[in-house]
Amino acid sequence: MPNAMPWELADEGTLRWMRYANLAPYALLVILAAVSPLLTESTDETWTILGLCLLAAVWVFGLYSLRPAWRVRPALMAVFFVGFYVLLLLLILEAPWFGFLTPAGYFFAFGVLRWPWRIPGVAAVAVAAGIAQASGISFDSGQAIGWYAAIILVNAAPMCAFAWIDWHTDLQAVERDRALAELSEANRRLEATLAENAALHERLVTQAREAGVHDERQRMAGEIHDTLAQGLTGIITQLQAAEQASGESDRWRRHLSAATDLARESLREARRSVHALRPEPLRDARLAEALAGVAQRWSARHGIPVEVTTTGTERPMSPDVELALLRTAQEALANVAAHAGAGRVGLTLSYLDGEVALDVRDDGCGFDPAAPPESAKGGGYGLFAMRQRIEGVSGTLQVESEPHTGTAISAAVPA
Repeated sequence: MPNAMPWELADEGTLRWMRYANLAPYALLVILAAVSPLLTESTDETWTILGLCLLAAVWVFGLYSLRPAWRVRPALMAVFFVGFYVLLLLLILEAPWFGFLTPAGYFFAFGVLRWPWRIPGVAAVAVAAGIAQASGISFDSGQAIGWYAAIILVNAAPMCAFAWIDWHTDLQAVERDRALAELSEANRRLEATLAENAALHERLVTQAREAGVHDERQRMAGEIHDTLAQGLTGIITQLQAAEQASGESDRWRRHLSAATDLARESLREARRSVHALRPEPLRDARLAEALAGVAQRWSARHGIPVEVTTTGTERPMSPDVELALLRTAQEALANVAAHAGAGRVGLTLSYLDGEVALDVRDDGCGFDPAAPPESAKGGGYGLFAMRQRIEGVSGTLQVESEPHTGTAISAAVPA
């Protein structure tokens, strides 16, 4: 604080005592000097007292009042206090009524002396006060000396105790100010941390929103593939079959009716996807019943027998798991109809101890799983969609197939 005033650099106790020390010494010196001619017995004694009063006033004015900047210099103020104390002691020895000047000595001891020198300074002023108060006692006996010492002790003990209490109060004030400063700094850091956390939270929300949009796009892609794409594929297959059976009216009507039913079912699934409802087969039925219904309709549509088997104790599962297994079965059956040329299909739902498994097997032409996706079943996206759905519910998907030996698709999810 290079531009601070001297009193701004002092501690709280020093500031408090400086206010009293500015005027009290002059007022006491003037009053005591004025009454001294009335109490002294000789003119020489009067002039001596007045000279000492003038010297004391000049000393206080030159080293204390005239230069406030010096008040924060401990060494210089120690010299000032010692000089003032010597003059005070001389005045008391010359005229005991100058004991009334000791309050100014206390003011200076508290105002200019730093700890621990404040205690000796206060004690010295108390000794001067005791000398003034005991001036009427003569040293003619041990009892008189005891009374003299008792008077000095009565002055010194409470004033030294008060000096210690005043110093302790200053320490508490300094600690309080330090604690407030630390609290203010902690609040500032907390505000900065909260602002940083708010920015981080906003970034996380943005990332979560983007991830949600990505996941929703993936989900909608799967939904479109499992509903509209499969339905359109089935419709095309039925219409192609109807075209080939144009000369056979019964067979032609059967394929045309299957294409119409498939179109209606696909339309219902599309509307359901738009409204984010559960798939039609799972709306009012459990998974095993829904799989049986899907297999029955698929068998009736394509003329391929499907054997549906459920093993183990059936138990409820989360909607996401049921949907993933149902869509896997639908995709597998759609691939059989489009590519396998199978004569029969087996679908097994197994409730095991640690997982629920779905197996779809056919006796069709099979394929090479290691071949590029374009030559695999479903044009590539079907197997990818099935795997993505199953892995999305922490499950696994395995595909076993060889040319001319059929295909087995096994999906397993944690129970």
